[in-house]
Amino acid sequence: MPADRRQLVIVGAAGYGRELLDLVEAINAAGGDAYGFLGFLDDGHADPDPLARRGSSVLGGLELLAGLDADYLIGIGAAAARARIDRYASACGRRPTTLVHPRAHLGGDVRLGPGTVVCALASLTTNIRTGRHVLVDIGAGIAHDCHLGDYATVAPGARLGGGVQVGAGAWVGMQASVVPGRRIGAGAVVGAGAVVTDDVRPGLVVAGVPARPIDPADGSAQAARPPIVLPRMPELAPGAPQADL
Repeated sequence: MPADRRQLVIVGAAGYGRELLDLVEAINAAGGDAYGFLGFLDDGHADPDPLARRGSSVLGGLELLAGLDADYLIGIGAAAARARIDRYASACGRRPTTLVHPRAHLGGDVRLGPGTVVCALASLTTNIRTGRHVLVDIGAGIAHDCHLGDYATVAPGARLGGGVQVGAGAWVGMQASVVPGRRIGAGAVVGAGAVVTDDVRPGLVVAGVPARPIDPADGSAQAARPPIVLPRMPELAPGAPQADL
């Protein structure tokens, strides 16, 4: 076992969390067993069968993170959940791991924030920045000079042209495209397959070709949003270590 092997847990044991385990295993296979995966933390009712088929299990709830000497990944898609878990983990003194799949491509001057995950077949070209706990999912493409804010998601197969700015907590859906130089505001949602040709205001839901705002009263607006999961926040013990975000 390598002397510098880092222990790791994944918060969230549903589908995305299990996909992160794939990523950890791929990195270990390619780079000499860099991570020792301890298991999942989940406050919900995770199905034990798919976890057992992966040789893993749920260790317990999020409160265990405070006592584990391990780094962590957040395996939950919703930005609000990632932000809350990040605040709790940082208050516990835990450090997020930043992972890049061996089959992803990173060009020059790509700076990934803590907890950022870049999945298989994603491509980031050059002079790109991400914030904390950003997800660049399978097969996504990000061109030069893009900036992705904290907790942003670029879903599978989505494409960002050069110089696109994606605000904190924004979601760019599967196979969506954003033309160069546009801004996606904080908390905005770009529906699957949309083509964004204009800036998107914060909190707005857009869809279609070209992308247009969806009436909040329309059921399709809710369907375009990612699932909202808000984990229970455990109480920190008095005198617990603190870490700045």
